Amino acid sequence: MTVRYVESCKLPTKWGVFDMHGFEDPEADKEHTVLTMGNVADVETVLVRIHSECLTGDGLFSVRCDCGAQLEEAFRQIAAAGAGAIFYLRQEGRGIGLLNKIKAYNLQDAGADTVEANEQLGFGADMRDYSICRPMFDYLGIKRVKLLTNNPRKVDALGEMGIEVVERVALQTGKNPHNEKYLATKAGKLGHLIGGDKT
Repeated sequence: MTVRYVESCKLPTKWGVFDMHGFEDPEADKEHTVLTMGNVADVETVLVRIHSECLTGDGLFSVRCDCGAQLEEAFRQIAAAGAGAIFYLRQEGRGIGLLNKIKAYNLQDAGADTVEANEQLGFGADMRDYSICRPMFDYLGIKRVKLLTNNPRKVDALGEMGIEVVERVALQTGKNPHNEKYLATKAGKLGHLIGGDKT
């Protein structure tokens, strides 16, 4: 795995001050960050969100998805807990990139769902690789987590890399009339657990 630590700094946010840790993956030409609150290496079970970049939802306030709302809720819950980590991965559009995501949105405007649009462009339904997180977990000394996610694939990926997930904490937020089909597709075709349960 080529991901390596570069540097850290303080990042004040409206939820409090986080430490921002920069990592680079020269092989994939990607840069990733982890935002931590508290000394996570000393926390037995760390509240963690693994969040893939979504410029449209996180930065441009789109309501076509629930990404921005989930990111904000993760910040809020970690700040309330006093400790935790947000892994912000540069895997836009479930790994297909921003311009292909715009193409996929165009296909969705014409009636395709989010999975069909990716497949029509020649991609898999979800191209993300969570194994890139392993060097980041190792650097931060995190071995046991409560994971903020609706996606069982993330739970499985962490287990495969030796990170114990003791609880999946549902992130049920951001639903609106513009993303009802999107959320239904995530549940029906990608196995996301939409409904507020915990496992």
